[in-house]
Amino acid sequence: MRALPVRDATARHSWPLLAISVVLYVSAVVLANIVTERLGLVPVGFGLMVTAGTYAAGFALLARDFVHRFGGRTWALAAIAAGGGISWVLSSPALALASTVAFVCAELVDLVVYEPIRRTKGFLKGALASNIVSAPIDTFAFLSLAGFPLTTETVTGQFVGKVLWGTALPLCVYWGARRVWTARRISADPTAA
Repeated sequence: MRALPVRDATARHSWPLLAISVVLYVSAVVLANIVTERLGLVPVGFGLMVTAGTYAAGFALLARDFVHRFGGRTWALAAIAAGGGISWVLSSPALALASTVAFVCAELVDLVVYEPIRRTKGFLKGALASNIVSAPIDTFAFLSLAGFPLTTETVTGQFVGKVLWGTALPLCVYWGARRVWTARRISADPTAA
C-alpha cells in the first residue's frame, strides 16, 4: 500500500486522521444543509439571525482545515464535492448548490491564507486566521445563492456562529486536548520531550 503524502511533517498516522477529518467535514456540511432546509433562519439572541445550520457550517470550515492538513487541497476539494453530493440527495438541490459554491469559494481563499500561516506560525493560527477570512466569503456566497436575506443581522449572526462557536471554541478544545496529550506522553517517557 502506498503511503499518503503528509502535508504536515509532524502529522503521524495520517490515514486515520484524514479519514476522521473527511467524515467530520462531510457530516457537518450535510447536517448544516438538512437543518437549514428544515428550519431556515432562526434567532440566536442579541437581534441576530442565522441559518439553522450555521454552527455545523462553522465546524465544517474548521474540519476542512484538518482535511487540508492531513490530505492536502485535493482531499479538501473532494470532501467539498462529497458534502455537496450527499446534501443534494438529503436536503435540497438549491441548498446543496449554494453550499458547495460557498465552500469552494471559501476553500480557495483558505488556501491563500491557511497554508502560508500554518507553515510559519502553526496549525492553530493558520486555521483561525483562514476561517476569519473565509467565513464572510462563505456567508455572503451561501446566503445570496440560497435566497436568504443579506442583512446586518444575518451576516453578523453567521460570522459570530462560524468564527466564535464553530472555529474558536473547537480550536480551544483541540489546543487543550493536545496539551494534555503531550504532557501525558512526556510524563510517561521523559525522553520524548
